[in-house]
Amino acid sequence: MARTGRRPGNQDTREAILAAARTAFAERGFDGASIRQIASTAGVDPALVHHYFGAKDQLFLATMNAPIDPGELLPPVFEPGIDGVGERLVRAFLGIWDSPAGTPVVALVRSAMQHDWSARMLREFLVSQILRRAARALDLDPAEAPKRAALVASQMIGIGILRYILKLEPLASMPPEEVVSNVAPTIQRYLADPLPG
Repeated sequence: MARTGRRPGNQDTREAILAAARTAFAERGFDGASIRQIASTAGVDPALVHHYFGAKDQLFLATMNAPIDPGELLPPVFEPGIDGVGERLVRAFLGIWDSPAGTPVVALVRSAMQHDWSARMLREFLVSQILRRAARALDLDPAEAPKRAALVASQMIGIGILRYILKLEPLASMPPEEVVSNVAPTIQRYLADPLPG
């Protein structure tokens, strides 16, 4: 007798879940996509999604082949509080881009600059995995948090593009500590100082 029901767990199942998740996150965003919908599209039980990927955050990171887990990387940056966060954030950012994880990050940013799907996914990654964590951990005013986060992201992505993709000198060969000392005060201002109207 032919088997009916849900697909058994194997590599094909894992790939089906990832494919369904990529579509869901790209079309509905992180908040709009649900594990139940993704499981239904993949033809599996939601418990199998949790078995392979854990929480929705982890599934999202897997769809992007994210080389870093913000849940592990960001607490030391944000949990000490607002004082000195600009310096800690720039130092952590450069540490990622200068490490072996930097190669896939460069590829992701390049792809986002050329493809709508990649741009949507990178935007969702920044908002759901980094910017919201920063706003919560730093206890930013909810009315100002999106603006502050966008300003920080513009500075950080700009540095990533100019230093690691376009390799604009002298920024490309500047020692990391010099980048930190020049950029951290701006990041600190975006996060802590009163915003102009």
